Amino acid sequence: MDLVPVLEEPLKKVLGPATAKVMAEHLGLHSVGDLLHHYPRRYEERGQLTHLADLPLDEHATVVAQVADARLLTFASPKAPRGKGQRLEVTITDGSGQLKLVFFGNGVHKPHKELLPGTRALFAGKVSVFNRRLQLAHPAYELLRGDDESETVDTWAGALIPLYPATAKLESWKIAKAVQTVLPSAQEAVDPLPDPLRSGRGLVSLPEALLKIHRPHTKADIEDARSRLKWDEAFVLQVALARRRHADAQLPAVARKPKKDGLLSAFDAKLPFTLTEGQRKVSKEIFDDLATDHPMHRLLQGEVGSGKTLVALRAMLAVVDAGGQAAMLAPTEVLAQQHHRSVTEMMGELAEGGMLGGAEDSTKVVLLTGSMGTAARRQALLDLVTGEAGLVIGTHALIEDKVQFHDLGLVVVDEQHRFGVEQRDALRGKGKQPPHLLVMTATPIPRTVAMTVFGDLETSVLDQLPAGRSPIASHVVPAADKPHFLSRAWERVREEVSNGHQAYVVCPRIGDEDDDPKKSRKKPSPEDEAEKRPPLAVLDVAEQLAKGPLQGLGVEVLHGRMPPDDKDAVMRRFAAGQTQVLVATTVIEVGVNVPNATAMVIMDADRFGVSQLHQLRGRVGRGSAAGLCLLVTEMPEASPARQRLMSVASTLDGFELSRIDLEQRREGDVLGQAQSGARTSLRMLAVIEDEEIIAEAREEATAVVTADPDLEHLPGLRTALQALLDEEREQYLEKG
Repeated sequence: MDLVPVLEEPLKKVLGPATAKVMAEHLGLHSVGDLLHHYPRRYEERGQLTHLADLPLDEHATVVAQVADARLLTFASPKAPRGKGQRLEVTITDGSGQLKLVFFGNGVHKPHKELLPGTRALFAGKVSVFNRRLQLAHPAYELLRGDDESETVDTWAGALIPLYPATAKLESWKIAKAVQTVLPSAQEAVDPLPDPLRSGRGLVSLPEALLKIHRPHTKADIEDARSRLKWDEAFVLQVALARRRHADAQLPAVARKPKKDGLLSAFDAKLPFTLTEGQRKVSKEIFDDLATDHPMHRLLQGEVGSGKTLVALRAMLAVVDAGGQAAMLAPTEVLAQQHHRSVTEMMGELAEGGMLGGAEDSTKVVLLTGSMGTAARRQALLDLVTGEAGLVIGTHALIEDKVQFHDLGLVVVDEQHRFGVEQRDALRGKGKQPPHLLVMTATPIPRTVAMTVFGDLETSVLDQLPAGRSPIASHVVPAADKPHFLSRAWERVREEVSNGHQAYVVCPRIGDEDDDPKKSRKKPSPEDEAEKRPPLAVLDVAEQLAKGPLQGLGVEVLHGRMPPDDKDAVMRRFAAGQTQVLVATTVIEVGVNVPNATAMVIMDADRFGVSQLHQLRGRVGRGSAAGLCLLVTEMPEASPARQRLMSVASTLDGFELSRIDLEQRREGDVLGQAQSGARTSLRMLAVIEDEEIIAEAREEATAVVTADPDLEHLPGLRTALQALLDEEREQYLEKG
């Protein structure tokens, strides 16, 4: 982070080319600073000194003893050159008892020279049993020589041994040795934290923190260092995001204020229900942003079915009232068509601008997807460039160069996590001036993650479900342990259908894929037999159900590789109630709205992520009848996968589930490495656990950037920021 010339010194110069090469290739460490920020994963206590007579089995122990005997033995070994392997057996004694040490292979040479009878040394290792005798295999040892013996014993016993994230090519102790070499350079580290912040929070200096994290004397040292280094990561990241927000606030945008009796008022008057308190509050936040002359950057997150689309549509209508156009970007054609259909239905004659029967305040709502016919596409493009269409709903096709807008005022991105940053950026560039941006997600994001990943967006949360939404009961169906539970699941689907309702069956795979020879050679996960077979496929399951447990019901399939017109036709038949059971992949995951669908069976549910299961489940119980979601798995009861499914079945609270989801994943995933293409900058900070630090760092960062946007008076912070934001990450945040 905080790097200055000494810390930018290449490791090649300091450690030699061979070690530096391994560190660069396997650990991504290139400079002295990189190595100093490669923190120990945990610490091993060598333990207080133990008498040989009292050695505990299977624990790490440290003993002071004298070598009584040492023998080098050779034995037949297929691994050794010329078929001879070597084993060094050393017997040590401390007067209270004896212990055997063993060293194998290449590890025998040094101890064979050093551990001669009569030599005293400290030995540390894990006590095991071999041939009914206690032994230490490959113990670490330190020779004791004359005068400094008592000092060496004191420093060794009870010392905390750092264990580093290592690789097969570079063991932890070699990394520790390399760190020891560069540790004096830590004194040169320039502190990124402003002095008042550091002293006000009682944090140690950066050089001290680096010293304590790599060479702690006590557990308190480790705590001091961690508290300090977590602050560095949280603060530098939040400063980057605060600068982003500050720069965005300087951009010009056209303020869009809704007309008093325009399209929005006419739409509100048509609504057959009243908005929830949450929808009103969030709408006000959005309208306040739209009325300013710099671009809105807001994240709207809400539970599945909380009415986000309605809130977004009202914002789009307000922009049309103010003379601009609004675009909604959906991740799939199915979803774009679904949004287009529901928006035109909700708006009625207000969506018939320029047509006979269109209302006075109406506008045109255009759909634009990649698979449209040429004539329809040409007309849509014309409606956009002339301004005839106030609203456009589309997929990635909206981003193409040919698409021109008359006056793009607002971009709504649905299901943000499905879109690359570049795509959002390209659409944003379509306006004469930067348009306002509203990002929607139904994947609830814990507050800290929102502050970290979407830290350049203001956040609105819709956490109320509209009246009339029914509860969803969720159950895990253990198909391997209890096959009769699966039979009962299909009976429940038949019961729902006989009550006039419909059902989804979701599978992880389509089933028309070519068998990939590479995949079939992959070693199966040991977790269970269930992992060895390929995931269940839509085409196979649909056929088995139609011939077996759901015989006589109308069963259809829906997946992403079907021609768009076929997908649309299937969706229309299902929405109209003509199909009773839809066997589909996750194309139904977001936005698909069929209130009459009450049951969902998810096959191989363990193959889906927590958030995805929550999203899928949100497709049922959208009407007045209660919903049922059955999670089918062959995983054994004790497996982590099964525990995850139990979590999903136990709560409908998406925010709680997203916490569970993130606790099971690495921090790097949280920061969307895949999107940024950069290594996660979080080595010490845990996004879920360190909520308080992140919130405080955000406040401090905002204050610092407001006072000094270019960080002219904080050179240490500026340097740290440059190290965090290599070019790639800088672009990522800019486009975010």
